Amino acid sequence: MSVILPHRDKPKLGVSACLLGAEVRYNGGHKASRLCMDQLSEYFEFVPFCPEVAIGLGIPREPIRLVGDPDAPRAVGTVHPDQDHTDALIAYGEQVAAELPPISGYIVMQQSPSCGLERVRVYQDNGHPSEPKGRGLYTAVLCERHPDLPIEEDGRLNDPVLRENFMTRVFTYYQWQTLCQSGLSRGKLIEFHARHKYLLMATDPLRYKRLGRLLGDLSGEDLQSLAAHYISELMIALKRCATRGTHSNVLQHLSGYLKGALSAAEKQEMQQLIGQYRQGIVPLVVPLTLLKHHFRQHPDRYIAQQVYLQPHPENLSLRNAL
Repeated sequence: MSVILPHRDKPKLGVSACLLGAEVRYNGGHKASRLCMDQLSEYFEFVPFCPEVAIGLGIPREPIRLVGDPDAPRAVGTVHPDQDHTDALIAYGEQVAAELPPISGYIVMQQSPSCGLERVRVYQDNGHPSEPKGRGLYTAVLCERHPDLPIEEDGRLNDPVLRENFMTRVFTYYQWQTLCQSGLSRGKLIEFHARHKYLLMATDPLRYKRLGRLLGDLSGEDLQSLAAHYISELMIALKRCATRGTHSNVLQHLSGYLKGALSAAEKQEMQQLIGQYRQGIVPLVVPLTLLKHHFRQHPDRYIAQQVYLQPHPENLSLRNAL
């Protein structure tokens, strides 16, 4: 019951080059990511970037670090602080942001002064890092220029909840890019929103209602402006991680479509598994698998289109640990 649209090409995923095994780090090493190289490589075309090498820093090289104001830090050499690479990193970020290929997400190297998404150390005159921490200069530009693009750090993707949330956002954004490529229309926009109903109910039900109101009267709205507003709100909503409680509520809603088709024993089994999931006894995939089994036996056209049932390729097994 996958809702991943067939497409001739794989989605593109931006990745810090060191995570793909490229020996581009300051010490001539790499930080190969097993997630990227062993699991995601089957489903994505990687687009690697290394901003420090791109601005002309050698391999190996003197490490750089962020200093000064956490909101506007400078990137300088750790041994030679008079070597300031701030403007070059920002300029490269602006160049990439302007020429970015149609990637559907981006995985960056954690704690990097150029690529880190958050919690990057920003050193003060006393030699100690500040609180709060900063963001890598290159990634900061990408986030500002492409606020809808799903971006996550490699380290945070070790958390199964964050990993599943990120991949849900990536594939949703890919579906949006595919929709826009095919020619956006008011009807397609409404259909897209309807297919994401239960996914939004699991992450941000209030924003789901707000988006519904946004699409309530399309007659006098400029379609391109409306679409830009819609995808921005959608990606903000999906950034919130669903909980056992919100997933359970969605499972209950979906099971309601089967109330006239299941026997009393089947209904009891379904409710028991949803309850066990809510209590943390079984993972999400257990009640979800049974639910999809029943919908195969008793098809429903509306439910069959719901992205929630399979927001990413099943073989990635992203819901097995939720």
